[in-house]
Amino acid sequence: MNQAPTATIDVTSITRIDHDEAMQITAVENRKFAEMMASLSPAQWSTPTECTLWDVRAMASHLVGSAASQTSPREFLRQKRGGKPICKELGSPFWWDGMNELQVRDRASATTEQLSAEWTTVSAKALKSRTKMPRPIAGLKLLNLPDPVGRQPLSYLFDIGFTRDVWAHRIDIAHAIAVEPDHDAVHDGRIVADIIAEWAATHDEPFILVLDGPAGGTFVRGTGGEEVHISVVDFVRTLAERTTASGVLRHTLPL
Repeated sequence: MNQAPTATIDVTSITRIDHDEAMQITAVENRKFAEMMASLSPAQWSTPTECTLWDVRAMASHLVGSAASQTSPREFLRQKRGGKPICKELGSPFWWDGMNELQVRDRASATTEQLSAEWTTVSAKALKSRTKMPRPIAGLKLLNLPDPVGRQPLSYLFDIGFTRDVWAHRIDIAHAIAVEPDHDAVHDGRIVADIIAEWAATHDEPFILVLDGPAGGTFVRGTGGEEVHISVVDFVRTLAERTTASGVLRHTLPL
């Protein structure tokens, strides 16, 4: 696994996360999310999040259901079909919104202990399934995602995208319950660097980005750009449109 940045990094020099590294990162992220679930008090499970339809419990239910969807094509298609009428109910044009909500509703009667146990089981199965996905299938450009991402191969989700989702929601939960997320330079810093590399490639603006926190660092693109000083948590919240910003941070990236 690549070393996280500890000095000023030119974003054009960042090596993107490939399949093998993504699977290593996923194993660590699965463990970190399991540890977060185990640490939550009864009151914290019911805390609202910035995803307005979900409290912490619903957000965790989504992630457990998402992991279940990754265990087999049959389960993925079941959830996709089941989410279609929910999309109409929500007024969303995106199939994944219905699928995400189905994952929550499927677990409406589960206890928090059952959610934690299911996460342990299905996240391991999902990692195994994603690891073994044939590369020709992973390379099929079947995903039509919102701008600025656009058309992408399945590997965009099944390599690192689903893991980014867990990571970003782990930040959402930490923010909701007012604790610092469990971040370190190697694991979380590598995810941050990869996100910055992709984000920078979606727009033309130069910048100096100083991110505070164990997963942070200083990232530079071009010369004469805007200098932004922000925490990793707030940077991720901004990219994921949990909050808004001006200048170079007006460019968002679905996570």
